[in-house]
Amino acid sequence: MSRNLISLDAMELLDAIDRRGSFAKAAEELNKATSALSYGVQKLEGQLGLTIFVRQGRRSVLTPAGRLILEEGRMILLAAERVADKAKELATGWEPHLSVGVEWMLDQQIFFDVLASFQNQHPDVEIDVCETVLNGGWEALEHHRIDLLVGAPGPVPPHKGFRAISMGTADLIPVISVRHPQVLATKSPLDAGIDLASLRRVITHDTSTTNVTRSEGFSLSNNHILYVQTSEQKIVAILSGLGVGHLPRHRIEKYLSSGQLIELSIVPSNPDNYIAWGLTNKGKALGALSQLMVKAAW
Repeated sequence: MSRNLISLDAMELLDAIDRRGSFAKAAEELNKATSALSYGVQKLEGQLGLTIFVRQGRRSVLTPAGRLILEEGRMILLAAERVADKAKELATGWEPHLSVGVEWMLDQQIFFDVLASFQNQHPDVEIDVCETVLNGGWEALEHHRIDLLVGAPGPVPPHKGFRAISMGTADLIPVISVRHPQVLATKSPLDAGIDLASLRRVITHDTSTTNVTRSEGFSLSNNHILYVQTSEQKIVAILSGLGVGHLPRHRIEKYLSSGQLIELSIVPSNPDNYIAWGLTNKGKALGALSQLMVKAAW
């Protein structure tokens, strides 16, 4: 019985052609002759007895069968890459790849300075950084979407197998824009005439997808909320006068100094922040990076 096996090289070839949009550009990426790619596709089509690409004008477009092979093949390529990574880690103790979640309120300059120090010492370790918010970071760590979590607000979820070290208290302050309608109406640089109970809150979406989401900050009686996706969106939304919210002082010093933002007379919400990782993760790269993060002057 014949076996219509598709090689990893063939799947990489299809992936490159689809991503780059042409045989010529894919050949350039793979450092091969265009004719070699054409031969590879023809060989695969003959082996499987089906058509993978059809011409539409100057473009080569995947047939439905070709699209199926590509989509399934990409999952196989990813799995093969993970196997290679695990083998390398087993042989050397050093992970070739680390995923790091960074809480949005964290001082990004300190974080990337520490990361630069780590990469200078270990340039072969690939780092993937994502922004997390509230419970989303803990969830990502629990489900192994990230290896290291930096700046996550407490409390630390119990019984999850996390090693968590406190980074101290976040310096979050409640602010309103000088452009907010209520500030304009009071004609005062202070918040004495502002009706706090009616203020709209600007909240960054908790990045949790399966666990219960949460929000921090104001406990106002109304339900007027504007949700945004990123920390930068929250800052700009508040600056535009759309609502109020807690922001890290280090991110908004210039707006406070210029008078664009006004600190509200509300007790700040300043939870303890943590650096955390899974206790079962014994990789040397994670150990080295986590220790640098712990020692940083947050």
